Amino acid sequence: MFLVDALPEGDRASLAGPEGHHAADVQRLRVGEQVLLSDGRGATALATVTGVGRSMLELRLDERRYQPPRTPRLVVAQGICKSDRAELAVQAMTEVGVDEVVPWAATRSVVRWRGERGDKAWRRWGVIAREAAKQSRRAWLPTVAPPVTGAELAARLARAGGGLVLHEEATEPLSTARLPDGGELLLVVGPEGGISPPELNQLTSVGARPVRLGETVLRTSTAGVAALAVLNARLGRW
Repeated sequence: MFLVDALPEGDRASLAGPEGHHAADVQRLRVGEQVLLSDGRGATALATVTGVGRSMLELRLDERRYQPPRTPRLVVAQGICKSDRAELAVQAMTEVGVDEVVPWAATRSVVRWRGERGDKAWRRWGVIAREAAKQSRRAWLPTVAPPVTGAELAARLARAGGGLVLHEEATEPLSTARLPDGGELLLVVGPEGGISPPELNQLTSVGARPVRLGETVLRTSTAGVAALAVLNARLGRW
């Protein structure tokens, strides 16, 4: 899939810039092959290559589709963790349908995003989400919000349609937890060291409910992915 700022009104289009370079020079697409275009906001088009130039394609748009935004909107507050695990989490959560990822500077986060290094890590999450969305052919690009503190996360949970916190000591299974009909469903995933008791109290004080996936404890890089899979099944998306 290739991303464009907007799909053209007519049935002809040119794919240039970085996307055109990747299509023409890296993937070496040829006349007659089909590609999928998306604006990342629900609109997609199946197109046929009619011409190939230097770092660009000429296309004929054959079929258009629009996927409305799904509700509830699935948002994951991911505890900031080591880069390899964080990048794996963002990539996999994007592939299974997360709508927004919120980096959370938890108390037990080993990694701290400060200054230019923090900005670089945050931008990296955005790049990973974009590339994973293209690979999985998503009509909607997920967003990566600016990092939040515990207080900021609690404030967002208070405004959400529903809030869930993955916690190893929870007794309520995610498979039976009540889900909101609409709005935002905000799922909280802790970092490598887990969620501290004061943080858990802060999150539950604004209405978030602790839930668990099963008897085992998952890594921070896989917990959000597994939880999203459960939610997709319960919401009828899978």
